[in-house]
Amino acid sequence: MKEYSALALLRNAFSGNRDWKPAWRKPDPKPQYDVVIVGGGGHGLATAHYLASEHGITDVAVVEKGWLGGGNVGRNTTIIRSNYLLPANTGFYEHSMKLWETLSHELNYNVMFSQRGILNLAHTPGQADDYIRRGNAMRHDGIDAVWMNPAEIARKVPGLDVSAKARFPIVGGLMQPRAGTARHDAVAWGYARAADRRGVDMLENCEVTGFLRDGDRIVGVTTTRGEIRAKKVAVAVAGSTGRVMKLAGIDRLPIESHVLQAFVSESLKPAIDTVVTFGGGHLYVSQSDKGGLVFGGDIDGYNSYAQRGNLPVVEEVMSEMAALFPGWAGVRLLRSWGGIMDMSMDGSPIITAGPLPGLYLNTGWCYGGFKATPASGWCFAWTIARDEPHPLNAAFTLERFHRGAVIDEKGQGATPRLH
Repeated sequence: MKEYSALALLRNAFSGNRDWKPAWRKPDPKPQYDVVIVGGGGHGLATAHYLASEHGITDVAVVEKGWLGGGNVGRNTTIIRSNYLLPANTGFYEHSMKLWETLSHELNYNVMFSQRGILNLAHTPGQADDYIRRGNAMRHDGIDAVWMNPAEIARKVPGLDVSAKARFPIVGGLMQPRAGTARHDAVAWGYARAADRRGVDMLENCEVTGFLRDGDRIVGVTTTRGEIRAKKVAVAVAGSTGRVMKLAGIDRLPIESHVLQAFVSESLKPAIDTVVTFGGGHLYVSQSDKGGLVFGGDIDGYNSYAQRGNLPVVEEVMSEMAALFPGWAGVRLLRSWGGIMDMSMDGSPIITAGPLPGLYLNTGWCYGGFKATPASGWCFAWTIARDEPHPLNAAFTLERFHRGAVIDEKGQGATPRLH
Protein backbone atom coordinates (compact mmCIF):
# COMPACT_ATOMS: atom_id res chain seq x y z
CA MET A 1 0.00 0.00 0.00
CA LYS A 2 1.25 3.46 -0.89
CA GLU A 3 2.60 5.81 1.73
CA TYR A 4 0.76 9.01 2.57
CA SER A 5 2.82 12.06 1.63
CA ALA A 6 2.56 15.70 0.60
CA LEU A 7 3.05 14.61 -3.02
CA ALA A 8 0.20 12.11 -2.74
CA LEU A 9 -2.08 14.81 -1.29
CA LEU A 10 -1.25 17.16 -4.17
CA ARG A 11 -1.70 14.50 -6.83
CA ASN A 12 -5.08 13.39 -5.46
CA ALA A 13 -6.26 16.98 -5.10
CA PHE A 14 -5.91 17.39 -8.89
CA SER A 15 -7.80 14.12 -9.50
CA GLY A 16 -10.74 15.03 -7.29
CA ASN A 17 -9.59 12.61 -4.58
CA ARG A 18 -10.96 9.70 -6.61
CA ASP A 19 -7.80 7.58 -6.59
CA TRP A 20 -7.22 6.99 -2.87
CA LYS A 21 -6.91 3.32 -2.00
CA PRO A 22 -8.91 1.87 0.94
CA ALA A 23 -7.09 2.24 4.24
CA TRP A 24 -7.37 -1.51 4.89
CA ARG A 25 -8.61 -4.61 3.12
CA LYS A 26 -11.93 -6.37 3.73
CA PRO A 27 -10.84 -10.02 3.65
CA ASP A 28 -12.85 -13.15 4.36
CA PRO A 29 -11.75 -15.11 7.44
CA LYS A 30 -9.15 -17.81 6.93
CA PRO A 31 -9.69 -21.19 8.66
CA GLN A 32 -6.67 -20.65 10.95
CA TYR A 33 -4.25 -17.97 12.14
CA ASP A 34 -1.28 -17.86 14.44
CA VAL A 35 -3.07 -15.25 16.58
CA VAL A 36 -6.69 -14.12 16.76
CA ILE A 37 -7.32 -10.83 18.58
CA VAL A 38 -10.88 -10.38 19.80
CA GLY A 39 -11.68 -6.68 19.77
CA GLY A 40 -11.11 -4.11 17.03
CA GLY A 41 -10.64 -1.11 19.29
CA GLY A 42 -7.46 0.83 19.99
CA HIS A 43 -5.83 -1.82 22.17
CA GLY A 44 -6.62 -4.72 19.86
CA LEU A 45 -5.45 -2.84 16.76
CA ALA A 46 -2.28 -1.64 18.50
CA THR A 47 -1.55 -5.21 19.57
CA ALA A 48 -1.91 -6.42 15.99
CA HIS A 49 0.42 -3.70 14.74
CA TYR A 50 3.14 -4.42 17.29
CA LEU A 51 2.87 -8.19 16.83
CA ALA A 52 3.69 -7.60 13.17
CA SER A 53 6.17 -4.73 13.45
CA GLU A 54 8.06 -5.76 16.62
CA HIS A 55 7.82 -9.56 16.55
CA GLY A 56 7.33 -10.46 12.91
CA ILE A 57 4.01 -12.24 13.59
CA THR A 58 1.81 -11.29 10.65
CA ASP A 59 -0.58 -14.27 10.45
CA VAL A 60 -3.01 -12.40 12.67
CA ALA A 61 -6.74 -11.64 12.54
CA VAL A 62 -8.51 -8.85 14.43
CA VAL A 63 -12.11 -9.94 15.03
CA GLU A 64 -14.60 -7.14 15.65
CA LYS A 65 -18.36 -7.52 16.14
CA GLY A 66 -19.10 -4.13 14.55
CA TRP A 67 -16.82 -1.66 12.81
CA LEU A 68 -13.24 -0.88 13.75
CA GLY A 69 -13.07 1.87 16.35
CA GLY A 70 -16.77 1.72 17.24
CA GLY A 71 -16.19 1.18 20.96
CA ASN A 72 -14.33 3.13 23.61
CA VAL A 73 -11.50 4.28 21.34
CA GLY A 74 -14.07 6.47 19.57
CA ARG A 75 -15.98 7.34 22.75
CA ASN A 76 -13.56 9.18 25.00
CA THR A 77 -12.23 12.65 25.80
CA THR A 78 -8.86 11.97 24.08
CA ILE A 79 -6.62 12.89 27.05
CA ILE A 80 -3.04 11.57 27.13
CA ARG A 81 -0.83 11.82 30.23
CA SER A 82 1.72 9.94 32.31
CA ASN A 83 1.38 11.83 35.61
CA TYR A 84 1.15 8.83 37.96
CA LEU A 85 2.63 8.15 41.39
CA LEU A 86 3.21 4.40 41.72
CA PRO A 87 6.28 2.92 39.98
CA ALA A 88 4.35 0.25 38.06
CA ASN A 89 2.15 2.95 36.53
CA THR A 90 4.78 5.64 35.94
CA GLY A 91 7.03 3.35 33.90
CA PHE A 92 4.17 1.97 31.84
CA TYR A 93 2.43 5.26 31.06
CA GLU A 94 5.68 7.12 30.38
CA HIS A 95 6.54 4.40 27.83
CA SER A 96 3.14 5.07 26.29
CA MET A 97 3.86 8.81 26.20
CA LYS A 98 7.13 8.23 24.36
CA LEU A 99 5.34 6.03 21.82
CA TRP A 100 2.71 8.75 21.33
CA GLU A 101 5.43 11.28 20.55
CA THR A 102 6.55 9.37 17.45
CA LEU A 103 3.31 7.58 16.59
CA SER A 104 2.23 9.64 13.56
CA HIS A 105 5.61 9.06 11.93
CA GLU A 106 5.62 5.35 12.81
CA LEU A 107 2.13 4.73 11.43
CA ASN A 108 2.48 7.14 8.47
CA TYR A 109 -0.84 8.53 9.68
CA ASN A 110 -1.51 11.83 11.45
CA VAL A 111 -3.03 10.96 14.85
CA MET A 112 -3.12 14.70 15.67
CA PHE A 113 -1.18 14.34 18.90
CA SER A 114 -1.17 17.78 20.54
CA GLN A 115 1.13 18.19 23.56
CA ARG A 116 -0.81 21.04 25.12
CA GLY A 117 -0.22 19.88 28.72
CA ILE A 118 -2.54 18.86 31.53
CA LEU A 119 -3.18 20.91 34.68
CA ASN A 120 -4.50 19.18 37.85
CA LEU A 121 -6.07 21.85 40.07
CA ALA A 122 -5.60 21.67 43.85
CA HIS A 123 -8.18 23.29 46.13
CA THR A 124 -6.84 22.64 49.64
CA PRO A 125 -3.36 22.71 51.21
CA GLY A 126 -3.60 18.96 51.82
CA GLN A 127 -4.41 18.31 48.20
CA ALA A 128 -1.54 20.56 47.15
CA ASP A 129 0.85 18.50 49.31
CA ASP A 130 -0.44 15.33 47.67
CA TYR A 131 0.04 16.72 44.16
CA ILE A 132 3.51 18.04 44.96
CA ARG A 133 4.44 14.59 46.26
CA ARG A 134 3.26 13.07 43.00
CA GLY A 135 5.14 15.67 40.98
CA ASN A 136 8.34 14.96 42.90
CA ALA A 137 7.92 11.22 42.27
CA MET A 138 7.44 11.91 38.57
CA ARG A 139 10.55 14.09 38.37
CA HIS A 140 12.52 11.43 40.24
CA ASP A 141 11.60 9.03 37.42
CA GLY A 142 12.53 11.52 34.71
CA ILE A 143 8.94 12.55 33.91
CA ASP A 144 8.12 16.22 33.43
CA ALA A 145 6.14 17.93 36.20
CA VAL A 146 5.78 21.60 37.17
CA TRP A 147 4.02 23.12 40.20
CA MET A 148 2.04 26.28 39.34
CA ASN A 149 0.78 28.90 41.78
CA PRO A 150 -2.61 30.64 41.35
CA ALA A 151 -1.12 33.65 39.53
CA GLU A 152 0.61 31.41 37.00
CA ILE A 153 -2.60 29.40 36.56
CA ALA A 154 -4.60 32.59 35.94
CA ARG A 155 -2.21 33.57 33.13
CA LYS A 156 -2.30 30.07 31.63
CA VAL A 157 -6.10 29.61 31.82
CA PRO A 158 -7.69 33.09 31.67
CA GLY A 159 -11.31 31.94 31.95
CA LEU A 160 -10.74 30.00 35.18
CA ASP A 161 -12.12 31.52 38.40
CA VAL A 162 -9.07 31.81 40.64
CA SER A 163 -10.53 34.55 42.86
CA ALA A 164 -10.83 34.27 46.63
CA LYS A 165 -14.62 34.23 46.18
CA ALA A 166 -14.56 31.15 43.95
CA ARG A 167 -16.81 28.30 45.07
CA PHE A 168 -13.73 26.07 44.99
CA PRO A 169 -10.69 28.28 45.73
CA ILE A 170 -7.57 27.26 43.81
CA VAL A 171 -4.33 27.02 45.79
CA GLY A 172 -2.17 25.73 42.92
CA GLY A 173 -1.91 23.02 40.32
CA LEU A 174 0.34 20.28 38.97
CA MET A 175 1.17 20.67 35.27
CA GLN A 176 2.60 18.00 33.00
CA PRO A 177 3.64 19.98 29.90
CA ARG A 178 4.20 16.94 27.63
CA ALA A 179 0.66 15.65 28.16
CA GLY A 180 -2.14 16.52 25.76
CA THR A 181 -4.71 15.06 23.40
CA ALA A 182 -4.95 13.07 20.15
CA ARG A 183 -7.68 12.40 17.61
CA HIS A 184 -9.32 9.16 18.80
CA ASP A 185 -10.67 8.01 15.41
CA ALA A 186 -7.32 8.67 13.74
CA VAL A 187 -5.57 6.47 16.31
CA ALA A 188 -7.83 3.52 15.45
CA TRP A 189 -7.57 4.11 11.70
CA GLY A 190 -3.81 4.60 11.83
CA TYR A 191 -3.17 1.36 13.72
CA ALA A 192 -5.60 -0.55 11.49
CA ARG A 193 -3.95 0.69 8.32
CA ALA A 194 -0.45 0.01 9.62
CA ALA A 195 -1.33 -3.53 10.69
CA ASP A 196 -3.10 -4.22 7.39
CA ARG A 197 -0.01 -3.12 5.47
CA ARG A 198 1.94 -5.88 7.24
CA GLY A 199 -0.62 -8.56 6.37
CA VAL A 200 -2.99 -8.55 9.37
CA ASP A 201 -6.63 -9.34 8.48
CA MET A 202 -9.32 -6.96 9.79
CA LEU A 203 -12.53 -8.96 10.17
CA GLU A 204 -15.34 -6.49 10.79
CA ASN A 205 -18.97 -7.48 11.50
CA CYS A 206 -17.60 -10.75 12.89
CA GLU A 207 -18.94 -11.29 16.40
CA VAL A 208 -17.41 -13.96 18.63
CA THR A 209 -20.10 -16.38 19.80
CA GLY A 210 -17.90 -18.92 21.57
CA PHE A 211 -14.43 -20.37 22.06
CA LEU A 212 -13.01 -23.59 20.64
CA ARG A 213 -11.28 -25.83 23.17
CA ASP A 214 -8.96 -28.81 23.20
CA GLY A 215 -9.28 -29.94 26.78
CA ASP A 216 -8.52 -26.86 28.87
CA ARG A 217 -6.69 -25.12 26.04
CA ILE A 218 -8.31 -22.42 23.90
CA VAL A 219 -7.66 -23.20 20.22
CA GLY A 220 -9.89 -20.74 18.41
CA VAL A 221 -13.23 -18.94 18.30
CA THR A 222 -16.63 -19.43 16.79
CA THR A 223 -18.02 -16.33 15.11
CA THR A 224 -20.97 -15.16 13.07
CA ARG A 225 -18.71 -15.70 10.05
CA GLY A 226 -17.70 -19.24 10.96
CA GLU A 227 -15.07 -21.03 13.03
CA ILE A 228 -11.57 -19.60 13.18
CA ARG A 229 -8.81 -21.68 14.73
CA ALA A 230 -5.70 -20.11 16.24
CA LYS A 231 -2.59 -21.05 18.16
CA LYS A 232 -3.26 -18.11 20.47
CA VAL A 233 -6.41 -16.09 21.22
CA ALA A 234 -6.13 -12.62 22.77
CA VAL A 235 -9.09 -10.73 24.25
CA ALA A 236 -9.09 -6.92 24.33
CA VAL A 237 -12.73 -5.83 24.53
CA ALA A 238 -12.74 -3.27 27.38
CA GLY A 239 -16.13 -3.11 29.13
CA SER A 240 -17.39 -6.20 27.31
CA THR A 241 -14.71 -8.42 28.88
CA GLY A 242 -17.10 -10.08 31.32
CA ARG A 243 -19.53 -11.12 28.60
CA VAL A 244 -16.85 -12.35 26.20
CA MET A 245 -14.88 -14.25 28.84
CA LYS A 246 -18.06 -15.96 30.02
CA LEU A 247 -18.19 -17.59 26.57
CA ALA A 248 -14.86 -19.22 27.51
CA GLY A 249 -16.29 -20.46 30.80
CA ILE A 250 -14.70 -17.71 32.93
CA ASP A 251 -17.49 -16.13 34.96
CA ARG A 252 -15.49 -14.45 37.77
CA LEU A 253 -13.04 -11.62 37.07
CA PRO A 254 -11.84 -8.72 39.25
CA ILE A 255 -13.62 -6.11 37.11
CA GLU A 256 -17.00 -4.40 36.82
CA SER A 257 -18.56 -2.70 33.79
CA HIS A 258 -19.81 0.88 34.21
CA VAL A 259 -20.93 3.55 31.77
CA LEU A 260 -18.87 6.75 31.50
CA GLN A 261 -20.40 9.77 29.82
CA ALA A 262 -18.59 12.45 27.84
CA PHE A 263 -19.79 15.71 26.34
CA VAL A 264 -19.06 18.23 23.59
CA SER A 265 -20.31 21.81 23.54
CA GLU A 266 -21.08 24.06 20.61
CA SER A 267 -18.00 25.51 18.92
CA LEU A 268 -16.33 28.51 20.54
CA LYS A 269 -13.43 30.75 19.67
CA PRO A 270 -10.16 29.54 21.30
CA ALA A 271 -10.82 29.61 25.04
CA ILE A 272 -8.47 27.06 26.60
CA ASP A 273 -5.19 25.73 25.24
CA THR A 274 -4.51 22.97 27.74
CA VAL A 275 -6.34 20.16 29.55
CA VAL A 276 -7.71 21.16 32.97
CA THR A 277 -8.90 18.77 35.67
CA PHE A 278 -10.93 19.70 38.76
CA GLY A 279 -9.52 18.55 42.09
CA GLY A 280 -12.64 19.31 44.15
CA GLY A 281 -14.79 16.83 42.23
CA HIS A 282 -14.33 15.00 38.96
CA LEU A 283 -14.17 17.08 35.80
CA TYR A 284 -11.71 17.19 32.90
CA VAL A 285 -12.00 19.59 29.97
CA SER A 286 -10.10 20.61 26.84
CA GLN A 287 -11.04 22.30 23.58
CA SER A 288 -11.06 20.44 20.28
CA ASP A 289 -9.66 21.72 16.99
CA LYS A 290 -13.25 22.33 15.89
CA GLY A 291 -13.81 24.64 18.88
CA GLY A 292 -16.04 22.43 21.00
CA LEU A 293 -15.35 21.99 24.70
CA VAL A 294 -14.70 18.26 25.26
CA PHE A 295 -15.30 17.21 28.86
CA GLY A 296 -16.42 14.47 31.23
CA GLY A 297 -16.59 13.45 34.87
CA ASP A 298 -17.49 10.44 36.98
CA ILE A 299 -18.87 7.12 35.81
CA ASP A 300 -22.58 6.77 36.42
CA GLY A 301 -21.92 4.45 39.37
CA TYR A 302 -24.13 1.52 38.42
CA ASN A 303 -23.25 -1.61 36.46
CA SER A 304 -24.28 -1.30 32.82
CA TYR A 305 -23.47 -2.42 29.29
CA ALA A 306 -25.38 0.52 27.77
CA GLN A 307 -23.49 3.17 25.78
CA ARG A 308 -25.60 5.92 27.30
CA GLY A 309 -25.81 7.61 30.69
CA ASN A 310 -28.31 9.28 33.00
CA LEU A 311 -29.17 12.88 33.86
CA PRO A 312 -27.83 13.19 37.45
CA VAL A 313 -24.24 12.84 36.21
CA VAL A 314 -24.95 15.33 33.42
CA GLU A 315 -26.15 17.84 36.01
CA GLU A 316 -23.16 17.21 38.27
CA VAL A 317 -20.60 17.65 35.50
CA MET A 318 -22.27 20.81 34.18
CA SER A 319 -22.41 22.38 37.64
CA GLU A 320 -18.70 21.70 38.19
CA MET A 321 -17.89 23.25 34.82
CA ALA A 322 -19.92 26.38 35.63
CA ALA A 323 -18.24 26.69 39.04
CA LEU A 324 -14.74 26.62 37.52
CA PHE A 325 -15.52 28.63 34.39
CA PRO A 326 -18.46 30.97 35.14
CA GLY A 327 -18.19 32.52 31.69
CA TRP A 328 -19.13 29.22 30.10
CA ALA A 329 -22.41 28.82 31.97
CA GLY A 330 -24.45 29.87 28.94
CA VAL A 331 -22.65 27.63 26.45
CA ARG A 332 -24.96 25.08 24.84
CA LEU A 333 -24.30 21.34 24.97
CA LEU A 334 -24.00 19.86 21.48
CA ARG A 335 -24.00 16.13 22.21
CA SER A 336 -23.13 13.44 24.75
CA TRP A 337 -22.30 9.76 24.58
CA GLY A 338 -21.24 6.87 26.79
CA GLY A 339 -18.49 4.27 26.80
CA ILE A 340 -18.38 1.04 28.82
CA MET A 341 -15.54 1.09 31.35
CA ASP A 342 -13.94 -2.12 32.61
CA MET A 343 -13.26 -0.93 36.17
CA SER A 344 -10.74 -3.14 37.98
CA MET A 345 -10.67 -3.76 41.73
CA ASP A 346 -7.53 -1.63 42.25
CA GLY A 347 -7.89 0.84 39.38
CA SER A 348 -4.96 -0.57 37.39
CA PRO A 349 -5.00 -2.69 34.21
CA ILE A 350 -4.58 -6.40 33.54
CA ILE A 351 -2.24 -7.46 30.70
CA THR A 352 -1.47 -11.12 31.10
CA ALA A 353 -1.43 -14.65 29.76
CA GLY A 354 -4.39 -16.74 30.85
CA PRO A 355 -6.53 -17.47 32.69
CA LEU A 356 -6.68 -20.52 30.38
CA PRO A 357 -3.88 -21.99 28.23
CA GLY A 358 -3.85 -20.41 24.79
CA LEU A 359 -5.78 -17.37 26.06
CA TYR A 360 -4.43 -13.86 26.73
CA LEU A 361 -6.28 -11.04 28.48
CA ASN A 362 -6.10 -7.25 28.26
CA THR A 363 -8.64 -5.43 30.46
CA GLY A 364 -9.24 -3.31 33.57
CA TRP A 365 -8.48 0.10 32.06
CA CYS A 366 -10.93 2.17 34.11
CA TYR A 367 -10.55 5.78 32.92
CA GLY A 368 -7.09 5.23 31.41
CA GLY A 369 -7.62 3.19 28.28
CA PHE A 370 -7.08 5.76 25.53
CA LYS A 371 -3.81 7.23 26.79
CA ALA A 372 -2.46 3.70 27.33
CA THR A 373 -3.23 2.54 23.77
CA PRO A 374 0.36 2.39 22.41
CA ALA A 375 1.96 0.86 25.53
CA SER A 376 -0.95 -1.53 26.03
CA GLY A 377 -0.63 -2.88 22.49
CA TRP A 378 3.18 -2.95 22.74
CA CYS A 379 3.20 -4.89 26.03
CA PHE A 380 0.32 -7.17 25.07
CA ALA A 381 2.08 -8.07 21.81
CA TRP A 382 5.26 -8.87 23.77
CA THR A 383 3.29 -11.07 26.19
CA ILE A 384 1.55 -12.95 23.37
CA ALA A 385 4.67 -13.40 21.25
CA ARG A 386 6.97 -14.50 24.09
CA ASP A 387 4.52 -16.08 26.52
CA GLU A 388 5.90 -13.92 29.29
CA PRO A 389 5.30 -10.32 30.35
CA HIS A 390 7.60 -7.45 29.58
CA PRO A 391 8.95 -5.76 32.75
CA LEU A 392 6.60 -2.85 32.01
CA ASN A 393 3.49 -5.02 32.44
CA ALA A 394 4.90 -7.69 34.76
CA ALA A 395 2.90 -6.27 37.68
CA PHE A 396 -0.41 -6.16 35.76
CA THR A 397 -1.38 -9.78 36.41
CA LEU A 398 -4.56 -11.48 37.55
CA GLU A 399 -2.57 -13.18 40.28
CA ARG A 400 -1.95 -9.90 42.10
CA PHE A 401 -5.50 -9.90 43.39
CA HIS A 402 -4.94 -13.29 45.04
CA ARG A 403 -1.63 -12.20 46.55
CA GLY A 404 -2.85 -8.78 47.66
CA ALA A 405 -0.14 -7.06 45.57
CA VAL A 406 -2.57 -4.45 44.29
CA ILE A 407 -1.59 -1.29 42.38
CA ASP A 408 -4.04 1.15 43.96
CA GLU A 409 -3.10 4.61 42.65
CA LYS A 410 -5.95 6.39 44.47
CA GLY A 411 -5.93 4.31 47.65
CA GLN A 412 -9.66 3.58 47.32
CA GLY A 413 -9.54 -0.12 48.13
CA ALA A 414 -11.47 -2.90 46.43
CA THR A 415 -14.32 -0.74 45.11
CA PRO A 416 -14.15 -0.61 41.32
CA ARG A 417 -16.57 2.29 40.84
CA LEU A 418 -14.34 4.57 42.96
CA HIS A 419 -11.23 4.17 40.79
